Amino acid sequence: MKSKLVVAEKPAAARAIAEVLGARTHKDGSFEGNGYIVSWCIGHLLGLAEPQVYDAKYAKWRYGDLPIVPGTWQYTANEKTRKQLKILTNLMKRSDVEGIINACDAGREGELIFRLVYEHAATNKSIQRLWISSMEESAIADGFQNLRPGADYERLYQSALCRSKADWLVGMNYSRLFSVLYHANLRVGRVQTPTLSMIVERDEKIRVFVKEPFYKVELSSEGFLVEREKLGDKAAAERIRAACDGKAALIQSVERQEKSTSAPKLYDLTTLQREANRLFGYTAAQTLSCVQNLYERKIATYPRTDSRYITEDMAAGIPALIDGVTTVLPFLGYAGSVNVAQVVNNAKVTDHHAIIPTPTMPKADISALPTADRNILTMICMRLVSAVSEKHLCAETVVTAECEGETFTAKGKTVIQNGWKEVEEAFAAHLGKQKKDAEPSLPQLSEGQAFTAKATVREGFTQPPKQFTEDSLLSAMESAGAEDMPEDAERKGLGTPATRAAIIENLVKSGLLERKGKLLLPTDKGVNLIKVLPESVRSPLLTAEWESQLKQIEQGDMSPDAFLTAINEFVGDTVKAHNTVPDEHKALFPSNRQAGEVVGICPRCGTNVTEAAKGFFCESRNCKFALWKDSKFFTAKNKTLTKDIAKTLLTEGRIFMSGLISQKTGKPYNATIILEASGEDYPNFKMEFNKKQGGIA
Repeated sequence: MKSKLVVAEKPAAARAIAEVLGARTHKDGSFEGNGYIVSWCIGHLLGLAEPQVYDAKYAKWRYGDLPIVPGTWQYTANEKTRKQLKILTNLMKRSDVEGIINACDAGREGELIFRLVYEHAATNKSIQRLWISSMEESAIADGFQNLRPGADYERLYQSALCRSKADWLVGMNYSRLFSVLYHANLRVGRVQTPTLSMIVERDEKIRVFVKEPFYKVELSSEGFLVEREKLGDKAAAERIRAACDGKAALIQSVERQEKSTSAPKLYDLTTLQREANRLFGYTAAQTLSCVQNLYERKIATYPRTDSRYITEDMAAGIPALIDGVTTVLPFLGYAGSVNVAQVVNNAKVTDHHAIIPTPTMPKADISALPTADRNILTMICMRLVSAVSEKHLCAETVVTAECEGETFTAKGKTVIQNGWKEVEEAFAAHLGKQKKDAEPSLPQLSEGQAFTAKATVREGFTQPPKQFTEDSLLSAMESAGAEDMPEDAERKGLGTPATRAAIIENLVKSGLLERKGKLLLPTDKGVNLIKVLPESVRSPLLTAEWESQLKQIEQGDMSPDAFLTAINEFVGDTVKAHNTVPDEHKALFPSNRQAGEVVGICPRCGTNVTEAAKGFFCESRNCKFALWKDSKFFTAKNKTLTKDIAKTLLTEGRIFMSGLISQKTGKPYNATIILEASGEDYPNFKMEFNKKQGGIA
């Protein structure tokens, strides 16, 4: 009997799909039944190979080997998920499998995850694509009724492939280039470095900022206050105050105008991450994890979207969905009319629509969710109700007064219809957050009216730019380079909604950024890294242009070869232009020189291993490789792990030693010590006893 193989991105998605398809027999790494085999990846099962896979010489980081540009790209398996890769490969090759359905997440990375495994299996079986935005049973069933040819997504795959190769070319070459030049472990990335640059630039503006005083002359009378434009000269402000105090002021104009504020748009991922950071202090990665959990629980739609609208075919179900949401979360109840049309726009929905709760959500046990997941779900529900609510209407009054030849103004606001703000205020009250003070209303005033002024001077100070939070950084990443991009460019900014959280986390893990409360601050290492990098490498504009070009590849407006050729040339030119360290930069990374002499290259990550007081350590903070001078393996044999021994082990992977002492007999013996550095913990040693050559005694 012939079967169709369905490949999901994660086990949870595979289970949901298998249940809908009736594939209920659980086997090792798959579900089978009803003519289907459902299996899964576990994220990226394959990744681009490290440079030393192409040539062993690249295990050592040397300027002369740069730039490294693979002729034929190679991939290596993730050791932790190698078993599942083998299962998938065998399933793809099974004789009874007549076709394969790609059910990985419907986006650029999901396409890449599947296609790399498909290419690895070296099969030519037909591909169909499942493209859905919800893991609900009805959405899955509908998706299988509307499978698309896999060939329709070839350009999406090529875009994803170019993105990964560009990241490899920039990251591998620039990290090696600047690490070798400065004898430090410096990580440079196509997107993360421009992101770091924005933070460092903001920090520098704050550091050099000098606050300056300003002065405002205010006139008050029975709770009514008007003020003059600010002045930088205190003496001038005092002269105006003295001239106006106790004098008659005349109302010259009273202008009243009704203003409306449209309801906010639905959430895309970036906007949701920003507001979750502002409201709850969640990091972008935490918010993505929460909404991914909600998606897998079938109570929220696909998270990695950059759209803030839904499509016309979804509109009819929104009123019932809102009824369900407000039944579960009654504090979101809204008495006004519901305008679904304002969240519908087919033209602004590409891969996925905005994040909204699913029709299944009202039936879920919300109280059983983890607190963070529940908070994010409540935000999503609140925004749905808010987005279809009526406009906020207010009457704004601007009063202009004159006194002793000087002009003073006041503004006031009166709410006519609260509209969508009623929903957001109810949500804020539910969270126990105080409502922001509204702009004060003004008393009844009329043109030509006079009042006796009490004049005062209020002193204020100019304020520096604010440090980045994840909220403001995500906004800056989203708009980076936008002012210099063509108006019709569909993708602007640094990274994508799906990748920005990981970029921020990588900067923190690499020691280039640190979190202090909600603030993201550059470390000394991060500041110094930006100092030594050329503008072309740290420029947000250049990376934003590359993101736009990746979108062009996806749309068929640019060839992958043209994109990668330009990246290769850019990397090569940068390497040629940087072969020495300017004098003013030589002292920027002192900690690495203090660490001691470089004795070799880390066999795990390729970073320098340097001598310290107690041993020989990899300079990478993310690598645990270390050779301890008082290693129990050597001390038990009456030996010390010296610098010469460490150098030989790092160069050759083994060393012949004579005069080793047996703990059992106390007698000397000779053996070859072999370094075993695989795994993530400290290395191990083993011995061979057949070597006759001389060695270190």
